[in-house]
Amino acid sequence: MKLAARRVTSCVLSLLLAALFLAAGTARADTAATVAQAQQRAKAVTQVVLGIFSYARWPVEPSPLRLCLVGPTEYADDLIKGHAQESGQPLQVRRLLATDSQVAQACDAIYIGKLDQGQRDRLFERIGGHPVLSISEADDPCTVGSLFCLRVSDRQVAFEVNLDSVARSGVRIHPSVLQLSQRRAVQP
Repeated sequence: MKLAARRVTSCVLSLLLAALFLAAGTARADTAATVAQAQQRAKAVTQVVLGIFSYARWPVEPSPLRLCLVGPTEYADDLIKGHAQESGQPLQVRRLLATDSQVAQACDAIYIGKLDQGQRDRLFERIGGHPVLSISEADDPCTVGSLFCLRVSDRQVAFEVNLDSVARSGVRIHPSVLQLSQRRAVQP
């Protein structure tokens, strides 16, 4: 009887271990798929952001274009690699704190991650009156502040344009960008 009980216990333990290894393998596969999707979204966001830059004109064309990432971002990993713009002009990317008082002087464009409303308000106060193109990544209603607001999903990256903010920014945006914002977005 003891031998039979040991065999049953051994079989149960073997089954439990097999189930654990199977679950761990499935979790790793799910994690790998999630990481791959995140990388695809980051590349699609980079493509959209660089596309927006190609439709923008500053009063004095910056070279290199200084892009500042402000706040925690979810899709900016690919931007950090410092791509060249479609025009071939270099893109200089760095992170700044939302509280940095030099943001308007240090940045030609700002990619805004998650900030609370007070931080956002102070950031837009600092860049007000300066030719700074702003793009919000987070779920921004796109009614105050940012020129462009990204809409990132598993299937596409789209954006909205805040015409009031564009008019006040000092950065000219080609009218074709409005058509782009209404067309089908970039597929990750």
